[in-house]
Amino acid sequence: MPELAEVFARYGPAYLDRYGSAMLPSHRRAMQDILRCRTEAMGGQVFCCNRCGHTHYVYHSCRNRSCPKCHGEQTQAWLAQRRQELLPVGYFHLVFTVPRELRACLRSRQTELYSLFMQAAAQATLQLAADPHYVGGLVGMLAVLHTWGRTLSYHPHLHCLVTGGGFDRQTQAWRTARRKYLIPVKVLSRRVRDTFKDLLGPRLRSLNIPASVWHVPWNVDCRPVRNRIDNVLNYLGRYVHRIAITNNRILDVDNGRVTFEYQDTTDRQWKRMSLHAEEFIRRFLQHVLPQSFHKVRYYGLWSPAYRPLLRRLQLLLATSENSSPSPALPASPMPEAPSDPGPLWTCPRCGKGLLVFVGLLRRRGRAPP
Repeated sequence: MPELAEVFARYGPAYLDRYGSAMLPSHRRAMQDILRCRTEAMGGQVFCCNRCGHTHYVYHSCRNRSCPKCHGEQTQAWLAQRRQELLPVGYFHLVFTVPRELRACLRSRQTELYSLFMQAAAQATLQLAADPHYVGGLVGMLAVLHTWGRTLSYHPHLHCLVTGGGFDRQTQAWRTARRKYLIPVKVLSRRVRDTFKDLLGPRLRSLNIPASVWHVPWNVDCRPVRNRIDNVLNYLGRYVHRIAITNNRILDVDNGRVTFEYQDTTDRQWKRMSLHAEEFIRRFLQHVLPQSFHKVRYYGLWSPAYRPLLRRLQLLLATSENSSPSPALPASPMPEAPSDPGPLWTCPRCGKGLLVFVGLLRRRGRAPP
């Protein structure tokens, strides 16, 4: 089964020779880490079967947040934590999309403008939700930044989970939102656009932003979560620690081309796309975020400042049906790289013996990014 690491191994050197001098450090680091992930270069552990004597190596993960093979356990832990913070209320799924005319500017100054985009969406949502005509209280908001489309194209947008109700600070009571309506998307669209412009402030003069950006409506979608809230959480959690594409979507790597599958948004059918390897690498790397950038942020009731209030509301709104905390998702049966021998596993060769921990493999040094 082809993997992203195979694409980098076969076509990465040529890509580096051509574009290496212009590449961001985070892009170089991602390529190096993905190539080394779960290989001898990362070090690991050695196990031996107590029946047939087979030696089994478990190599460490790179833990780069762009790697498609890492972070299974971290994703499960993140989902479990979010479940513990849920309120027993309805929810809405909001999606904010950056206008096409603004994308080039965002890509050129990612750290600064991504943050302002997320801040603008949060401020606009919280302000409108606080209006008594709509919700009339402080809502909880979880925001996850995505920068890709289904074909790895550059498509920055923000997925948000918002509580279907808010805390009224004046009456110290919970105000429930309407089942199918949170806030008007047309008003929210204009508010996000204007808030983003205000946040830019003096920086607006130095940015090459077309004037049309401030006159076209920004695409905002707001829908109630009709199915289980877990479905939305799982969707968001899928890309909290990974980006753009998983290894199981890569179908073929040969003749200088990479073939992968994607789900078409128009007919929901799975289709195939074949790209030149250089173009595939370029599309993937454009979604590697700057180092230390936080792509997941919490606002309103889910911000750390309101954690005590959140706990009070959980108790206040709890019912006999859902007052118990949500169970954590099951952990992965095979840890990525445990720091201790942990449980004994069945030998993959004989299928009868148990693998017993023998020792550690030292990690090799890494070249500069």
